Amino acid sequence: MQFLFPAFLISLAVLAIPILIHLFYFRRFKKVYFTNVSFLKEVKEETNSRRKLRNLLVLLMRCLAIAFLVLAFAQPFIPRSGEVKQGDKSVSVFIDNSFSMAALAKDAPLLELSKQRARDIVRAYRASDRFQILTNDFEGRDQRLISQEDALNRIEEVGSSPASRDISKVLTRQQQCLNTGKTDNKVAYVISDFQASVADLQNYKDTLVDVQLVPMRAVQENNLSIDSAWFESPVQILNTPANLIVQVSNRSDEAAEDIRLSYLHDGQTKPVGALRIPARASRLDTVSFTVLHPGWHEAKLSIADYPVQFDDDYYLAFHVAERINVLCVNGGQPNRYMNSAFAGARYFQLDQADARALDYARFGNYQLIILNELASVSSGLAQELRSFAENGGNVLVFPAQNADLGSYDAFLQGFNAGNLGAFEATPRQGSQLNTEEFVFRDVYINKSANLRLPSSQGNFKLTPNRGEPILSYRDGSSMLAKFAQGEGALYCFATPLDEKWSDLIRNGEIFVPMLFKMAIAGAKEPKIAYTIGKDEVLEAKHQINARGETLYKLKISQDASNAEFIPEQRILGSKVLLTPGKQVEKAGWYQLGLRPDSTLAEFAFNYDRKESDLRYADDENLKSMLQPNMHLLSENAEANFSQVVDEQNQGIVLWRWCVVFALLFLALEGLFLRLWKV
Repeated sequence: MQFLFPAFLISLAVLAIPILIHLFYFRRFKKVYFTNVSFLKEVKEETNSRRKLRNLLVLLMRCLAIAFLVLAFAQPFIPRSGEVKQGDKSVSVFIDNSFSMAALAKDAPLLELSKQRARDIVRAYRASDRFQILTNDFEGRDQRLISQEDALNRIEEVGSSPASRDISKVLTRQQQCLNTGKTDNKVAYVISDFQASVADLQNYKDTLVDVQLVPMRAVQENNLSIDSAWFESPVQILNTPANLIVQVSNRSDEAAEDIRLSYLHDGQTKPVGALRIPARASRLDTVSFTVLHPGWHEAKLSIADYPVQFDDDYYLAFHVAERINVLCVNGGQPNRYMNSAFAGARYFQLDQADARALDYARFGNYQLIILNELASVSSGLAQELRSFAENGGNVLVFPAQNADLGSYDAFLQGFNAGNLGAFEATPRQGSQLNTEEFVFRDVYINKSANLRLPSSQGNFKLTPNRGEPILSYRDGSSMLAKFAQGEGALYCFATPLDEKWSDLIRNGEIFVPMLFKMAIAGAKEPKIAYTIGKDEVLEAKHQINARGETLYKLKISQDASNAEFIPEQRILGSKVLLTPGKQVEKAGWYQLGLRPDSTLAEFAFNYDRKESDLRYADDENLKSMLQPNMHLLSENAEANFSQVVDEQNQGIVLWRWCVVFALLFLALEGLFLRLWKV
């Protein structure tokens, strides 16, 4: 047994006072004369014996009461392990407020039980101790030590959050705050469900801080989640069916039956169908719909699942242009076959331009720029086309038969595409089409059918081993190759477009889909959804309003309050890059604008699905990861947790029993004096 305040034991010297009083208290008896002296002597001896016994018992009760009262002030305890630290303490309490804490433990959510645990921990310490209340949000205000009363008030403010942190990062954050305290007695509490995805205790190596783990156990939950969604085609076209692929996962150990999936678009909710997903598996489903109007579109996929619901909705936003703009830069006369190819598709707008009179400022309005048999490519045009491709545009090149190889080599080297070899007037036949590349992917129902591939009467030599071959000759050399550049690409033909040298323009099953797919292709598909909590960078076209303002603002579209915020923004040429950081806290659609009445772009944000997997690290797994300075407090919900904390910090506390015994002995003393008559 040890004492928290052993100096109080000096007060045991007070025991001498009742003893001295007992020894020096001499009662004077008055002599009374009776005739029968022998009888009085016998009565007197019996009375003195009973009085002495009573006085000794009263003295014993007083001494024991004083002794136990002194022991209560000295606060004896039986240490469980190690040496108990005395003095003021710095205490950090982490409350896991991630979405997984919405799971139920018997009749209450884990988060509410965790807050009660935190209150018990804070109350188990003295008012002079200092506290930190930390959550997954890692707020700046929580990175300091506060009083006991402020800590209890902060616990009341804790609510559910989309953020999720690895336990090792939580402990590091707690250690940083505890190091700001003036005391050497530091203890950190982690109250969490310890999901398997975040329980990485082995990654925390510091042993200076005493760590107490408080696991919260939920009733086994069967959770379903919509994990992701994407379009089959990177560009959606008006009045054309669009196929949206959605991935739904079953996070439980039992098969999920009759899962109802619905789709919200243009304000209308439509049922998609029922799904069956095996245990611990995912299922892909296709949602088909037709885009009826241009502009920005908001959509949402939903399933019904309880009680963990943060991952039941998946928001997405996408843009549908009124038309795809294509620019053909001609070295001579425009090609009538190209005009005919685009004339049959209303969704495409083809503009013709002379190579000698180009407006570079308008390049950003096009998705595809075609160089039709230019004799040479100027350095200015080469630079503009490279910038155009880096920003997501595509460039298609048909070199002229009399091309200036020097200017073309300089142009191609800017795309890391090598150079053009000398023109050879030799008939050659195309033999292989790359149907895995986006340009010809999903164009033909039967890929194994014998397509009539184009042939050429003369061609340039493209540098081998550069780029991705799309159409090849029989000897393996490229007739058409793709060279990625930034977010766009360069497509280069080895032959002129003139039908004198190639029959490509007469091969409609190759020529027409090639032009269309190149116009909508992109090395980087536009993102239709972003994840809250990740360092997402949003991209939009840079614009300046009539007042010359360039301060972009984001607001959540489904919020009636029209609350908005200013994200971090950086302007790069024709683009603006936005970093919302922690300002996006709620899943939904966010509108970007320079003024409240205008929308320049829309972005959809969803909660991180990291919390969807409700598998936890059990006590055995946690014990296997414990460091020497870590302890596991696995008490049930009905326990007096303040007492559990007391015993963990100070061992088995005995001062309460000392107070009980002191009162008991005082009561016995009173009973002896009142009831024992002599």
